[in-house]
Amino acid sequence: MLQVEQITGGYGKEPIVKAVTFKVHKGEVLGILGPNGSGKSTLLKLISGILPRQAGSVVIDGQDASAYSQKAFARKVAVLPQLHAHAFSHSVYETVSLGRYPHQSGLFSSWSAEDERAVTEAMAHTAITRYKDTPIELLSGGEQQRVFVAQALAQEAPILLLDEPTNHLDIAHQQQLLDTIRKQAVEKGLTVVSVFHDINLASLYCDRLLLMDQGQIAAIGEPQDVVKEAIVQKVYAARVKTQAHPELPKPQLTLLPDTKGEIEAFEVTSSDFSVSKDYVALRTQNPLKTMSSAVHNAGMGWYRMFVNRHVDADYNVDDVEAELVTYLEAQGFHANDTVGMMTAVWTEYVEIETYQGDFGTIIIAVTAGIGNAVDVSQALTRDREQRIGTINTWVIVNGTLPDAAFVQAMITATEAKAKALQAESITDPLTGTIATGTSTDSLLVAATQQGEFLPYAGPITPLGKLIGHGVYECTVRAIQAYKKVKGWTT
Repeated sequence: MLQVEQITGGYGKEPIVKAVTFKVHKGEVLGILGPNGSGKSTLLKLISGILPRQAGSVVIDGQDASAYSQKAFARKVAVLPQLHAHAFSHSVYETVSLGRYPHQSGLFSSWSAEDERAVTEAMAHTAITRYKDTPIELLSGGEQQRVFVAQALAQEAPILLLDEPTNHLDIAHQQQLLDTIRKQAVEKGLTVVSVFHDINLASLYCDRLLLMDQGQIAAIGEPQDVVKEAIVQKVYAARVKTQAHPELPKPQLTLLPDTKGEIEAFEVTSSDFSVSKDYVALRTQNPLKTMSSAVHNAGMGWYRMFVNRHVDADYNVDDVEAELVTYLEAQGFHANDTVGMMTAVWTEYVEIETYQGDFGTIIIAVTAGIGNAVDVSQALTRDREQRIGTINTWVIVNGTLPDAAFVQAMITATEAKAKALQAESITDPLTGTIATGTSTDSLLVAATQQGEFLPYAGPITPLGKLIGHGVYECTVRAIQAYKKVKGWTT
């Protein structure tokens, strides 16, 4: 265990690091963050003894660091500094082998099979084995960084101090290196303290984070307690937004640059829609922030093209999304910039309507068929094969929505759709009960993110009222149009 107590110090009489206290336990990875000049690297140098402490203590395994001899300290603590000076030309193997010096009784006079194993494993972990005989000065900056990380790993000290270990590395080698360090901490019980510039990397790989500001601790704790918008904005003086990582329960940070003013003011109108028997399409001047349950590009994103494509009722392919992408590109839509849906309803009967509110306008577009209607409350007993969805709903908002309002808008639109089916007495053909939708309906909410800020979209809010009324009205009209066409199937 590493315990730092009220440590103070720097390069002159005026301390850079001031009364910093924390503990790091065996098997734990602690990331040190902070803006330039906040004292991150200085703190690491004070812990490692590279800089003398003006006050405070560093305790390693219950003993003050000053009580260890230089070699005994090196057997306890391995250090990767930020900068490396090369006084002599060494091969990669020789450089990594220097990490075994604390374990030698003389200058390589007692080189053992254990030393060889440690060096070989360290080079393999950092993917530098192929450079074994290469002079280190012939390597790139990123390759040299991996060599010095390997040297620290070869030292096999229980405490590892790293100053920006991913410096000069591309993203693949950043991932490989940090995966290795994390694995070493978990499997071998290493205590790791590492300085990071990249907040997102630190959040992903560290158990706890220590955020420095002007030589003191601004925050310390688990990533979700430190990587918070208010804290980061205060310390870094930068506009940021936090969001969840797609695979791990770790926060990730997005910068919010001051470039929004570069986007020319625009709004979506009904004239931006085109309708044919093959599809309904919307093309917008600028990308819209979008949340959808579409076939292609579902979820959250920014898109400027939206397509609701008609397919036959017996449409059946193994890879629906791949086939849809091929279709979109053949029709001149850029797949990466397009949200794609499918419906068995003839798209030329789409209901498109603009609704005016005090804040601005919204546009609702609905295609609706009812032959495949489902009562969701009775779906547990159904064994009917899933078919192409027939009620596809678009809600386009000329306004600015936070993420919560997107979710609320989808709830409001879904409730309005269900009410429309009830009003039209649409029943589930298998249960005879009132239907709530069809088996694979799709819903899209998109906003220009310009104009008035609309924080809520629940059913009694100004935006929610308009969405509820518009989706209900357009769905009813679309269902009525469907009823008039005898023999259609969905």
